Amino acid sequence: MTLNIPNILTILRLAAAPAVVFMFLLMPRPWADWFALVLFIGAALTDWLDGYLARAWSQETKLGAMLDPIADKAMVIIALLVIAGLSNMNILILVPATIIVFREVFVSGLREFLGDTAGTLKVTKLAKWKTTAQMVAIALIFASGVFEHYFGIQSLAMTEQMVVDALDGTGPDHQDLLWKYRGLVATGWGGIGMLWIAAVLTLVTGVDYFRKAAPHLKDET
Repeated sequence: MTLNIPNILTILRLAAAPAVVFMFLLMPRPWADWFALVLFIGAALTDWLDGYLARAWSQETKLGAMLDPIADKAMVIIALLVIAGLSNMNILILVPATIIVFREVFVSGLREFLGDTAGTLKVTKLAKWKTTAQMVAIALIFASGVFEHYFGIQSLAMTEQMVVDALDGTGPDHQDLLWKYRGLVATGWGGIGMLWIAAVLTLVTGVDYFRKAAPHLKDET
């Protein structure tokens, strides 16, 4: 096995996947949200960087080819588990998350069954868009947790009417609640919207992969 910079980046990304869970187990919020957001964005960026460096430096290896998809799936699935738990099983998050996890497990099992044949089934551009949509959705949802915490803490000592007045501009907004609320709404609903888009793309690419694999699943007669 060859340990080069692209492979080290991939290994770090793989290690970052379970670290997201420990952030929320060991750190208070919003620090856990901040660290999970930064960690996830960093991992998403290295997903592009390690592949780029491997091609640019001609350092593509079997180890990298094996670990790269595992790291991607581990990051997405573990992050979705954390998000589903933090959302108190919100159906708007749980349903697309379930679709994404199911597809990833199904396709991984299919690839394992196909063995060397799986390498002949090329990754489409739509599959890359699927991964990008998943990463963006998860990052936005983690960001919404940051906005939610600061909005909640800074409005805790205020009455409901004081919060309403601050948000509609009829009262003082000493805590800058308005932009925090707008950030919360934008990242929260934006993340959920992107998660549903990712779920649709996940289904489409999963069906496409199964269709391409179907001829290899026929029994010999």
